[in-house]
Amino acid sequence: MTKVPSVNHDKVLRALKRNGWVVVRQKGNHIRLHKRIATEVLKLTVPAHNPIKRSTLSHILKYAGLSVEEFKSLL
Repeated sequence: MTKVPSVNHDKVLRALKRNGWVVVRQKGNHIRLHKRIATEVLKLTVPAHNPIKRSTLSHILKYAGLSVEEFKSLL
């Protein structure tokens, strides 16, 4: 298992957008994204931090259903 990289929120947002996530709104330091699947809408919040902590990014990737390798390929 590879380590989760430490990256800025801009790169995380760009990678998630390539995976089908859409930015819905931003309130303060938190950016809200949605992704529509067959019967539901997944919701995800990304902090606008530079860089995002590895543990936080790990939880974001887990909820988004991405492995570290898939995420790195989207960067």
